[in-house]
Parts: sequence; structure tokens; C-alpha cells
Amino acid sequence: MSEESRQHYDLKGLKCPLPVLKTRKRLASMQAGDTLVVETTDPLAVIDIPHLCREDGHQIVLCEKTENGHRFEIIKFENQSGSD
Repeated sequence: MSEESRQHYDLKGLKCPLPVLKTRKRLASMQAGDTLVVETTDPLAVIDIPHLCREDGHQIVLCEKTENGHRFEIIKFENQSGSD
């Protein structure tokens, strides 16, 4: 996997709803098949980010607790609604 198709996004320190809103915006700018690794300290992100992925049709391949928050690895899929 090339570095261009894998992006890291540090959202530590941001509170709900910013992590999910910024994740959605970043995913919208990516190509289908690209991977986004999101780091967050918001405790609600463990609910919000998986919900976003289910809603928008992306796949979470990793959701893990870190020392200060959570890390999510998301594969961008084409938006099923056609609004992408």
C-alpha cells in the first residue's frame, strides 16, 4: 500500500462532534480503497466513528484503545448514496 493511499489524521484534543465531522470531510476527499487512520481522545468517538462508517458505507478494519483515546483504521468505500 502506497503512502498516498494511507493517511493519518490526528484529532486528539477535539470534542464531539468535531472528530466525526472532520473524519467524514477527510473521507469525502479520499479515493475509494484508500485507508484513513484516525487518532482521537474523544470518548464518544468509539460510538460516533463506527456509526459514521456504517452510515456512509466505509469499513473499519481496526478499532483499538490507545493510552489516551482510540485509533480507527478505516477503508474508504464509494458513497452508496451518490452524494460523494
